Amino acid sequence: MPRSPRSPLLLAGLLATAGVAHFAVPRQFDATVPRALPGSPRAWTYGSGAVELALAAGIAAPRTRALAAKAAAAFFVGVFPANVQMAVDWRHRPAPLRAAALTRLPLQVPLVLWARAVARGGEARS
Repeated sequence: MPRSPRSPLLLAGLLATAGVAHFAVPRQFDATVPRALPGSPRAWTYGSGAVELALAAGIAAPRTRALAAKAAAAFFVGVFPANVQMAVDWRHRPAPLRAAALTRLPLQVPLVLWARAVARGGEARS
């Protein structure tokens, strides 16, 4: 991932945008919550949105950037099983939805690598 000084802020912006979207249009996220998880899909939607907002704030602040970026990498790894479950659950949906579910799977890898690169950059400047 890019090593530019803007990279942490871009990652923070991505997380903040995703976090806000979880609250602004929760229904689309509710549909992606694996049925195997306990509780209501809406609780998971709001919870993951709140985590994304907290990670964004942590990455945006230089003092907490390295730790927050490590946590973001862990978060991206942690949501991967949900993305796999979504791909399985959506295997009988129309082709564009199936394609979207499958596309999410390999996209987690660059997100994890990006967050790790931001964490390393945050440690170097601390």
